[in-house]
Amino acid sequence: MPTTTPTEKTPNTVRYERFLIFVAGLGGLLYGIDVGIIAAALLYLNKTINLTVEQTSFIVAAVLGGGMCSSLVAGMLADWLGRKKMMIISGLLFVASVGLIVISQGFVPLFLGRLLQGLSGGVIAVVVPLYLAECLGPNNRGKGTAIFQFMLTFGIVLAALTGWFYTRGAESAITAAAGNSALILVAENHAWRGMFLSIVYPGLVFFVGSFFLSETPRWLFRHGRPEDALTALRRSSPEEEAQRQFYEMQALAQENERVAGAHGTGSLLQRKYVVPFILACVILSCNQTTGINSILPFLVIILKQAGMTVSHATEGDVVVKVLQCAMTLVGIALVDRKGRRFLLKLGTGGIVVALGAVAIIFHASEAQRTDVKAQVEHAVHGNVLDLRVDESTFGQEQAGAKVLTVLYSYGKGDKLATVLSADEEPVLHISPDPDAASAPLAIERALYGPVPTETTGWLVTACLCLFIASYALGPGVVVWLMLSELMPTRIRSVGMGIALLLNQGVSALIAAVFLPVAGRFGYYAMFAFWAACTVIYFLTAALFLPETKGKTLEEIEQHFEGKSEGLQTAGSA
Repeated sequence: MPTTTPTEKTPNTVRYERFLIFVAGLGGLLYGIDVGIIAAALLYLNKTINLTVEQTSFIVAAVLGGGMCSSLVAGMLADWLGRKKMMIISGLLFVASVGLIVISQGFVPLFLGRLLQGLSGGVIAVVVPLYLAECLGPNNRGKGTAIFQFMLTFGIVLAALTGWFYTRGAESAITAAAGNSALILVAENHAWRGMFLSIVYPGLVFFVGSFFLSETPRWLFRHGRPEDALTALRRSSPEEEAQRQFYEMQALAQENERVAGAHGTGSLLQRKYVVPFILACVILSCNQTTGINSILPFLVIILKQAGMTVSHATEGDVVVKVLQCAMTLVGIALVDRKGRRFLLKLGTGGIVVALGAVAIIFHASEAQRTDVKAQVEHAVHGNVLDLRVDESTFGQEQAGAKVLTVLYSYGKGDKLATVLSADEEPVLHISPDPDAASAPLAIERALYGPVPTETTGWLVTACLCLFIASYALGPGVVVWLMLSELMPTRIRSVGMGIALLLNQGVSALIAAVFLPVAGRFGYYAMFAFWAACTVIYFLTAALFLPETKGKTLEEIEQHFEGKSEGLQTAGSA
């Protein structure tokens, strides 16, 4: 009968650790699906539900806003109820959100369903990395926590493939409908509702699987259950490693008691709390100002704007997201070898180059468009606009297809209309909504110019491939790991919640303003803004972030007290 030494994992330990990572990875999958599933659904949502530009952006941002709301309370609830119970709750919220979205018939229930999906994602984003960091040992914590990010990217790929599958079916059905508006509406409705319904199954597996996990040893120890904490350590680590981690937990607890006895409860304004907390908040905020959670949901729209057809835009969407998944695997392989700070500097540097290139490409295209607002306003008669888009209306200064983009409103809420001169019937028709029949038509912006070529579209795709590869290799893999590693034990769950509140808040704000800003100032403006913000991200990683690979959570905490010589920063390397 085979035996194991105290430093070797038993078969049961190996099986449990794999199961733990699998269930936690499903949490990342659900978070990725939350972000990615809306991209292709946007192609049909506006055609079956009457939405303004702002409402469309709010539906995209609702997941991020919901995550912002839940991330703060998730940390406190995880301290009170435990990490395991919060994972169960997040799975239940996800399954409920899918049901509400699928039966939605208007903006409000659709928004609430997406908000509920975001509440689930916010809990997952706080609790799952926290759970992994507190359960896994120092030698595999990097890879184990990075798998959460890999499954997140795989969830985005799965959402993109789901969107591609339903888009193909919808476009075939629309073609077969031969102009029958009722059949077309059925195909469009089936497409986006089917996309959302298909994602309920991994949510059910995550919900059920969470019941079979142990609570984290750190949570058990802090709640006066040291024997249970040691049992939990033994379930996922060899005996010698479990004993070592348990001893460090005891030693740190005794040190904190000694400090509290000498200085009261111990101020949260101490260097060991403030410095890592601020670093985590800056990193999490900068992570969203790369534009990642706006680019991914709006990727199909961005590629269409760059000159691609609907079919090619969905294909480009899949290519970018598959690349993200593949590069995450590379990051997982390197994170415990090259270190967190190295990958973060490499990734943010690549992001700056990619975003800057996309901004230049869009500016070159958008700069050729002329303001035709006066001509469009002159064509309005009886609060209705019927305008033919060809050279007889606007002239023909350059050869090739042209596009007219009009930002308009009837009462409240801007809408965007686009007509190509190459369309079979290139006529822009705008009439009042039934619920705002008496509101006057206001033309906010009207631009006319050349349509970007397919070559331009693929060039933008190539730059976005560089963007996503850099993000996946660096920030994508590192950010969740650094968040859970930097926070000291005493403030870990609440601190992670506050940092993720900033993360989700910045993300929701950017996603909410993306379409309105792009409609008014051009897509180049958003990409240039993201590139500038990522320069700050690079400087933070290069100058202030310590290296934490191979260190226990207790050793990292001692570093910020000034008691550890093992961690290096840019100033001490």
